[in-house]
Amino acid sequence: MSAPACLFVMDPLDRIHVQGDSTFLLLLEARSRGWPCWYATPDQLYARDGDARVRCRALDVSQTAPHFAEGEAEDRSLGDFQVVWMRKDPPFDMDYIFATYLLDLAPPSTVVLNDPTSIRSANEKLFTLRFPELITPTLITRDIPAIQRFAAQAPDRIVLKPWDGNGGRGVLVTRHGDPNLRSMAEVLTADGRVHVIAQHHIPEIAQGDKRVILIDGEPVGQMLRVPQAGDHRGNMHVGATVEACGLTARDQEICARIGPSLREMGLLFVGIDIIGDYLTEINVTSPTGFREIRDLTGQRLEVAVTDAVLARVEAVQARADAAHRDPETL
Repeated sequence: MSAPACLFVMDPLDRIHVQGDSTFLLLLEARSRGWPCWYATPDQLYARDGDARVRCRALDVSQTAPHFAEGEAEDRSLGDFQVVWMRKDPPFDMDYIFATYLLDLAPPSTVVLNDPTSIRSANEKLFTLRFPELITPTLITRDIPAIQRFAAQAPDRIVLKPWDGNGGRGVLVTRHGDPNLRSMAEVLTADGRVHVIAQHHIPEIAQGDKRVILIDGEPVGQMLRVPQAGDHRGNMHVGATVEACGLTARDQEICARIGPSLREMGLLFVGIDIIGDYLTEINVTSPTGFREIRDLTGQRLEVAVTDAVLARVEAVQARADAAHRDPETL
């Protein structure tokens, strides 16, 4: 089989922080194997007569500056690529959703990662609700009095956060009796017009928020993100530091519980967040952490992911070859 052609649908190159970007490592690994790569931003996807197409550029990458070498703009069908990576960072908004509709039109010969239909179905914060035994008590509502009642029934503090946020944006900690509680609920719900997430606070956040990387439903690497002093958020965007860690028995239980669903949905590369004994997020859109785990442990997860991608490409090719030999196998 010839080297698979890869398209990376991603953020603009000038927004890529190469020192900590997992997509950059995936590009480096693909190019080190001789795989030809192209890139585009989501707005450059389009469709004509049912053919999903893209305005893209060939891309070479390097560990040294200027890091990226672009070719001329080309108009291509997604069917020209054996692999399409959807690596656009959140927010998960209507533009993102629309891009997944276009990616749905890719032909069966093209492996799209992660599966665009499943990305739409698996909101990173709400997907955890499919596994209620793994999460802390959680309320999804835009009803401000309901949030107040939830806080009154909680044993300690609660967390309020947007359902579509990322990077720790809008995550607030409050409790029953806090004179700011109603005001926080009013702001986050836009006076009752927008749903928010309310959860019981998990005190183990002080020890860190664990990111676990799963490939094809199996845990392959992890790190602990420890909030900086005076902050409750375990997000690197807001100053959390990273530490090496292992997997507890509860972590392994969580991975074993959700792994089959991830495989069934075609979610090859996923990053889950665990605080204490609770699953808090399932990141499927553009999970990160490769660089930090590599620096902490020496693991090169981009190699493992690329190996898994190659296995999928080979499986698709094998099915196509079998169908060509015997059409009745379809």
